[in-house]
Amino acid sequence: MYDILWNLHYFCGLNHTKSILTDLFPNYTEEKQSIRKFFRSYVYPAMFNMVVMALYNIVDRIFIGQGAGALAICGLALTLPCVSLLSTVGTLTGVGAAARISTSISLGNRSLACRILGNATVLNILLSTILIVYSLYHLDFILDIFGGSGQTIPYARKYMSILIPASLLTNLNFTYCHAIRASGFSRKSMTIVFAGVIANIILDPIFIFGFGLGIEGAAIATAISMCISSVLVIRHFRSPSNILKLQSKCFSPRFPILVSIVGIGMAAFIMNITTGMVNIIMNRYLENNGGDYAIGAFGIISSYSIQVSMLLMGICQGMQSVIGYFYAAGHRQMTLHILRKAIRTGSLIACCGFIIGEAFAPWLVKAFTSNPTLLQLSEEGLRYTFLAMPLLGFQLIVTSYFQSIRQAPKAITMNISRQFLFLIPALGLFSHWWGLTGIWLAIPFADLMATLIALFFLWRTDRKAD
Repeated sequence: MYDILWNLHYFCGLNHTKSILTDLFPNYTEEKQSIRKFFRSYVYPAMFNMVVMALYNIVDRIFIGQGAGALAICGLALTLPCVSLLSTVGTLTGVGAAARISTSISLGNRSLACRILGNATVLNILLSTILIVYSLYHLDFILDIFGGSGQTIPYARKYMSILIPASLLTNLNFTYCHAIRASGFSRKSMTIVFAGVIANIILDPIFIFGFGLGIEGAAIATAISMCISSVLVIRHFRSPSNILKLQSKCFSPRFPILVSIVGIGMAAFIMNITTGMVNIIMNRYLENNGGDYAIGAFGIISSYSIQVSMLLMGICQGMQSVIGYFYAAGHRQMTLHILRKAIRTGSLIACCGFIIGEAFAPWLVKAFTSNPTLLQLSEEGLRYTFLAMPLLGFQLIVTSYFQSIRQAPKAITMNISRQFLFLIPALGLFSHWWGLTGIWLAIPFADLMATLIALFFLWRTDRKAD
C-alpha cells in the first residue's frame, strides 16, 4: 500500500497525499501527539491477532502429541514445509489485494476496490487449485523429499490428505481478512480469525480424543474451523454496512489488476517461499543427523519460537501502518521515534522469550510428549536455538521498517541472506563438525549475522538521510 501512496506523494504533491492519509487514518492530527496512542490503535491489536494464531499452533500440536503419540508429532513436523508453501498463495493475493483495495477506497473508487477483490479471488482459486492437485498427486514423493521415513510418512499423509484440499479455504480466508482489514474493518477481521482459532481449539480434543481419530481428527478440526471462518467472511460481505461486495461482474480477470496484485504481494511471497525451502533443507539435515525424533523436536521447538515471532510480527504489522503513514507524509523524525519504540518493545519481548525458553525448557517440552528421546532432543535443541533470541526483535522490526519506507529490496535481501547466505551453509558446516548440535547452533548463528546486516543497512540509511 505504501509504495503506491509514496508514488501518489511524488506525483500529486504532499498536500494531496496528506488528504489521502487522513482518509485512511482519520485521527492523524490528534494521534500524532502520542506514539503510545498509535501503538494502542494499531500495534497492540495486531499483536493480539498474531498471538491468537500462534496459540492455535501450540495447542493443536499439544493435542496431537498427547493424543496420537511421539511419532505423530514427528509426522506433523514433517508437514511444516508443505503447509508453508501452500500458504504462499494466500500471502501473495492477500497482501497485494489489500494494498490496492485500501488505496482505491481512499480515492473513493469503490467499484475498483470490488473488482480488485474479485480478481484476487480468481487468482487465489486458480493458484490454490494447481497446488492442491499437484500436492495430492505427488504427496508421498513430496513427504519423502521433506525428510519423511516409513514411520512418519503415514501420519503426515493422513494429516495432509485432509489439510491440502482445505488449503483453498485457508488461502481465501487469508485474502479476505486482509481485504476486510484494508476496507476499515480491522476488528471484524480479527474477530473472524479469532472465531476460527477458538473453534479449532474446541474441536481438536473432540475429534482427537472423543472420536479417537488421532492426527486425522486434528486435520478435520482445522478444516471445519476454516469453514466457520468462511461463513463469517460471507456474512460480512453480505452485510449492508460493508463497502466491498463480491459480485459476479467483479470476477472477470483484468490483466493490469492481476499484475499489480502479484507485484505488490511478491516480496511477502518470496519470503514465504524461502522459509518453506529452508524448512525442507532443515528437515533433511535433521533426518540425516538425528532421525525422525530430531524432526519432531524441531517441530516442538518451532511451536515456541513461532509464539515469540508472532508477537514480533504483530508489532511489525501495526508499525508498518504507522510508519508508512508518516513516511508518505514526509515526517521522518516521527518514523524514527516509532521505530525506536518498536525496537525497544520487540527487544523486550524477545528477551523475555529467551529467558522463558532457557529457564523452563524441560517443562515446556513436556507439554507435547512424554517420550524420553523426544524430550531430551527437544530440550537440548530449545536451549541452543534460543541463544540469539534477544536479537530477533531488532532483526524483524528493522526488516519491516524497510518494507514500510519503500525499500523492499533491502528487506528481501536481509531475509534471503539470513536463509541462503548464512543458515544453509552453516547447516552444512556445523552439522559436519558437531552433528545434531551443530544444526541447532546454525540457527542462532544465522540470526546473529542477519542482525549485523540489518544494523549495517540501518546505519547506511541513517547516514544518507543526514
